[in-house]
Amino acid sequence: MKKNIVVLGATGTVGSKVSEILVNQGQHVTLIARNTEPLERFRRLGANIIAGDVNDVETLVNAFKNADSAFLILPDNVKAENTRHYQRQVTSNLIKAIEQSGIKHIVNMSSLGSHMHEGNGMMGGTGEQEVRLNQLNEVNVLHIRSAYFMDNFLRTIGLVKHQGINGTVADGDHAIPMIATKDVAKVIAAHLMNLDFKGKSIEPVMGPKDYTYREFTTIIGQAIEKPELPYVQIPVEKAKEIFIGNGFSEDFVDNLIEMGTAVKTGFMNYQQRNQSTITTTTAEDFVQEVYKPIYNN
Repeated sequence: MKKNIVVLGATGTVGSKVSEILVNQGQHVTLIARNTEPLERFRRLGANIIAGDVNDVETLVNAFKNADSAFLILPDNVKAENTRHYQRQVTSNLIKAIEQSGIKHIVNMSSLGSHMHEGNGMMGGTGEQEVRLNQLNEVNVLHIRSAYFMDNFLRTIGLVKHQGINGTVADGDHAIPMIATKDVAKVIAAHLMNLDFKGKSIEPVMGPKDYTYREFTTIIGQAIEKPELPYVQIPVEKAKEIFIGNGFSEDFVDNLIEMGTAVKTGFMNYQQRNQSTITTTTAEDFVQEVYKPIYNN
């Protein structure tokens, strides 16, 4: 039986893939995004497309009213002068929309490390959102605690191409779980369709194994015929200067950098990997199937 499903952040890294799976499965899908142009291809396949965002509670209420399930994500706001205040306001909007609409099944995009509410940068907000969504009465909420996205390495392609290095502020030799977002999307889409969760629960999705940033960089280098490609840990002040120069607020940058530098504390390694948390796409698969074609384009 087809379900009525709402996807927030439908143009995002995960939301776009969730949307594609649901539409291709013939579900009755409502996709919400600020910029709907990339979603027009789904409209032609029968999806309902709505221009809106997490600040428009009325739009969310109307979308949720007749829905069987919805996918929530806490979007970044690189201009936010107070990131945690912004995150709390978004969570408040989502809670209002859920309560006023009566929707009963929510899949919430969270992250590994969201068991901590401070010292982990952006993840403090996703952790707080988990707690607040858990206070909802008679609503089934599943929190997907995802590993670090392999897709994040796409952001440093320019660095690889123009400076011959790969780098972030994170320690290069501390292994953490990493996952391809297409695998995250498959897990999310299945739960949205099957409604196979009750009460409040957490599901870690952790990829096939842990990788260090240096190890992942070596895999990239081998694929793009730069076998000596080094991983460089970028000094915090240099990274901050670059982000602020690109128009990001100082508070957002502080949260972003805290998340990256805190990796070594082990907050990303809290969840234990077992058969139920493993997904299949390896770093080698991702680099060949996703990274290399984008790099060469």
